[in-house]
Amino acid sequence: MTDIKQAAEYIIKAIVTDDKNVVIESREENQLTIIEVSAPPEMVGQIIGKEGKIIKSIRTLLNLAFPELRYILQIKE
Repeated sequence: MTDIKQAAEYIIKAIVTDDKNVVIESREENQLTIIEVSAPPEMVGQIIGKEGKIIKSIRTLLNLAFPELRYILQIKE
């Protein structure tokens, strides 16, 4: 995996039960990478997890894999 979008996409699609409805897009703004995850409401719960533990873990993995990169991971329903 060469970029943060591919890494996030790999991790998130491995978590959800049906990855066909999950769309991950990224864009650059002022040296900040914005990663937007669009998913149906029932899958958003799988991505966030109980008390946000799964999304926090995803962010931790991305921070470890790309320590020099500034990014925002947003989830849209």
